[in-house]
Amino acid sequence: MGMLDWTEKSSAVLSQGGVIGPDERLPWPQTAAMGVQHVIAMFGSTVLAPLLMGFDPNIAILMSGIGTLIFFVITGGKVPSYLGSSFAFIGVVIAASGYAGKGPNANIGVALGGIIACGAVYALIGLIVQAVGTRWIERFMPPVVTGAVVAVIGLNLAAVPIKTMAASNFESWMQVLTFVSVALVAVMTRGMLQRLLILIGLVVASLIYALLTNGLDLGKPIDLSGMASAPWLGLPSFTAPVFTVNAVLLIVPVVIILVTENLGHIKAVTAMTGKNLDQYMGRAFIGDGVATMVSGSAGGTGVTTYAENIGVMAATKIYSTAVFVFAALIAMLLGFSPKFGALIQAIPLPVMGGVSIVVFGLIAVAGARIWVVNQVDFADNKNLLVAAITLILGTGDFTLKFGDFALGGIGTATFGAILLYALLDRRR
Repeated sequence: MGMLDWTEKSSAVLSQGGVIGPDERLPWPQTAAMGVQHVIAMFGSTVLAPLLMGFDPNIAILMSGIGTLIFFVITGGKVPSYLGSSFAFIGVVIAASGYAGKGPNANIGVALGGIIACGAVYALIGLIVQAVGTRWIERFMPPVVTGAVVAVIGLNLAAVPIKTMAASNFESWMQVLTFVSVALVAVMTRGMLQRLLILIGLVVASLIYALLTNGLDLGKPIDLSGMASAPWLGLPSFTAPVFTVNAVLLIVPVVIILVTENLGHIKAVTAMTGKNLDQYMGRAFIGDGVATMVSGSAGGTGVTTYAENIGVMAATKIYSTAVFVFAALIAMLLGFSPKFGALIQAIPLPVMGGVSIVVFGLIAVAGARIWVVNQVDFADNKNLLVAAITLILGTGDFTLKFGDFALGGIGTATFGAILLYALLDRRR
């Protein structure tokens, strides 16, 4: 079967409770509509991550589209996945570039160098997996370790929205209003609306913010003049990477998270479709690694396979890889629209802060969910201590210095969890 050779199925298959597999597709108009749905699903997070690091969101969207196509080609069109901005990079990029949390990141080049190096290591791991399989990864990174490391990414970032994204009491209340809006959308709505909880919560909160500031003069008003003057089409501002040893050593450990995420996502899709995708695991890692290198070389964020889009697949029962080709092409179009970029830049900082509280909290809870799903036994002192120490190292931003190089909280927690588990795991 060729890469672009999907078996067409009628939509009757879905109404009878059937599944559209990775190598099948619905008629093209419905496939395109599904592509739009996937763009909306990845949108909130893919735009939020670059904003929190001071990157250009237009480039992030453009690179998410290009990255998804690269992934599609390298996996031979066999693995349904959308590649969006990874949140795993936020903490280490802020540390490496000394980003203050507002406006464009003046020191973005060094972060890009680290992101490219991380992508290269990731692709290398993919080549090893291609040769020998994934058992060695599962041996070094059991669920107690991966759960703790994922939780730490969310917890390490907790101070960002709370300390830097609300300058006044009014703005703090706007953060509250934002996360309550998102929570209400999550609980009160159904279907597609529920899947878009971040995006809808953000829109609702921005409208209320505009009413209170532009309308009632209670805070800093929303300024849409940049959007009005921006052209519909134009090139985004690309940035060249700069390679420094410090940034590379800080950012490369993120590869452990990316490997864990991708491994989990492929296992999830295998479970949902009943098609074993394990044979494509190495290719998936290589695809994600190459996409991250390409993204970093132009000024984009590191990318990862998106749980948001796996959620859409689970809800719709459509796993066709054709859908992701459409989604990627739509994202690339949006990336070339400065007007669209200016609209994103106009979102009020406290509203972004409220959304960040939700997103970082969801990452932390996703770590705990890994423990629950895999039934990690905390009556075993080995598991208990690995998790306990890792969480505090990461949340407290425990830093170790090696000469001029400093390994921050996410790095010490990640390596600490792996090494501590290896030390304590005395198999009978």
